[in-house]
Amino acid sequence: MPNTYTQLLTQSVFAVKGRQDLIEEPIRESIEKFICGTATTRKHKPLAVYCMPDHLHFLIGLNPDQSISNLVKEIKMASNDFINGNHFTKQHFNWQEGYGAFSYSRSALDKVVKYILNQKEHHEKKTFKQEYISFLEKFAVKYDEKY
Repeated sequence: MPNTYTQLLTQSVFAVKGRQDLIEEPIRESIEKFICGTATTRKHKPLAVYCMPDHLHFLIGLNPDQSISNLVKEIKMASNDFINGNHFTKQHFNWQEGYGAFSYSRSALDKVVKYILNQKEHHEKKTFKQEYISFLEKFAVKYDEKY
């Protein structure tokens, strides 16, 4: 085959360092747009993103030329610089090390997009920790409870 065709739908989830509530509503949309732009520049297809005060959910169509680990690393580094360079937070901003990445089929796309875009309502009932553990369990990912 002379061409490569893929459909790799991946949701990444990562937290603010120390799980601090640093992403306030007035800056949320600017950060989301920046992250989408960063992914687009690297030829990924952003499908949904939502920043909660202490974490982020990001669904993309992954470009197979870049690993998810490199993409997440680049998004974290670039958005750290963007947030700090624009003085969006009162203290120095960093994302926490590590992340979760979960793959989905095309048939689940609409449901996952709605889930991400409704994070604010979702977290009225469930904490980030509860949500993250439910992802790990749903996807049968072994984890160390101390982290």
